[in-house]
Amino acid sequence: MSDDRHYLDNEEKTVVIVMTSGPSQRHRCATPFYMAAIMASMDADVKLFFTMEGVKLCQKGVPEHLTAMDGGKTIVEFMRDAKAAGVKFYMCRPAMPGYEMEVDDVIAEVDELSSGGELADLILSSDKVLFF
Repeated sequence: MSDDRHYLDNEEKTVVIVMTSGPSQRHRCATPFYMAAIMASMDADVKLFFTMEGVKLCQKGVPEHLTAMDGGKTIVEFMRDAKAAGVKFYMCRPAMPGYEMEVDDVIAEVDELSSGGELADLILSSDKVLFF
């Protein structure tokens, strides 16, 4: 049975994507940014929160050299597409020491270094939450 409803017909307009995947699962690292860019271009307020190994994607030198598949676009290109569409990037500050990252190691695309409390607030105040 076909359902003729579409996202733009609904009131939901806020989406949080929680990015826990990182370089060890490179095949999972492009789609979240692609989907974020699509949703943002559909006028959704999209926020992407990097935590766990996902913080490695915010480390200078990592997304510039990482691809989801051999010969594909780099992850930083997907990230920049999402940013250009209006997606806001948050990164979990408490996860940084576990990956030997300092504030100076964070790429410019990150809008805010945040806490787990900020992530909880984003999740509880959003219409949709996706985990990658």
